[in-house]
Amino acid sequence: MTQTPWWHPDRHADRRPALLARNRIQAAIRGWLEGEGFTEVDPAALAVSPGNEAHLHAFATDAIGNDGVARRMYLHTSPEFAMKKLLAAGETRIAAFAHVWRNRESGPRHSPEFTMLEWYRAHEEYAVLMDDTAAMLRLACQAAGTTLLRHGDADCDPFQPYERLSVAEAFARHAGIDLLATIRPDGTTDRDALAAQATGAGIGLAGDDTWSDILSRVLVARVEPHLGMGRVTILDRYPAAEAALARTCPDDPREAERFEVYACGVELANGFGELTDPAEQRRRFAAEMDEKQRVYGERYPLDEDFLAALALMPPASGIALGFDRLAMLATAAPRIEDVLWTPPG
Repeated sequence: MTQTPWWHPDRHADRRPALLARNRIQAAIRGWLEGEGFTEVDPAALAVSPGNEAHLHAFATDAIGNDGVARRMYLHTSPEFAMKKLLAAGETRIAAFAHVWRNRESGPRHSPEFTMLEWYRAHEEYAVLMDDTAAMLRLACQAAGTTLLRHGDADCDPFQPYERLSVAEAFARHAGIDLLATIRPDGTTDRDALAAQATGAGIGLAGDDTWSDILSRVLVARVEPHLGMGRVTILDRYPAAEAALARTCPDDPREAERFEVYACGVELANGFGELTDPAEQRRRFAAEMDEKQRVYGERYPLDEDFLAALALMPPASGIALGFDRLAMLATAAPRIEDVLWTPPG
């Protein structure tokens, strides 16, 4: 049976209450950001590099100049590079509601085009972003006229104090795995050690799974289903091998100043104490692109301007929140397309 298109008047009438709630949530968060002294910025979507994470996939296009020569460009997967260049330029508190694009992502919680709320605080510790996000989740509920975030049969009360635990603590609690025992003092990983523990915990593995693949399998199968149930969970201190653009923890180089925010088992936000070392960032990007080449047979270019800007960027903390997912949970919508004014297609 063919589903009624989103633009049909009858279906739009059903969707409209959630869409209006989305608008109220956005207005409430904009007001909060203004009150906190943030400047709202509008990053360009076309970029020379869409980001350099192995498993993020971009949409590519050719920008043709006046000389008729085509230059490969990408729709960004995050406004991160552009916004960090603004920090290097001298901005100190910035935020953006940015449309972003991610290929190979479609489903009840994923749309190939979605809205990301990203904000940065220069000269502030990354834990401040946890409180920022908790405040926004409460605002979202208030604007939507509810007291709970909901997804399926799960609910989460953002007015309760959030739970904060490290990835290692979560693995021990929910999977019985000693994660830090599989990470060497310099932050490198022991694939076989993690594989042995995961197999012992009943997690099915593939022969070519890397340490990161195994981590992801355990996270999805055993950890995430428990996060954000009843109250918000902050999953903190990701392994250094999964640091992405975060700096390592000063007290333990096996872990990084990276956290994710969960409600109802759904990941809502990903935050960093930002790495500002261009050489280390280049090394990580190169490793990620090598992995992308191995798995998918392609790689993306590096944004050399971004790497140059890191040398001028002040110490900062930053976070990206999936705004559509937040609207979905605040309105108890079953699918992300229910809170998109015009779903892609």
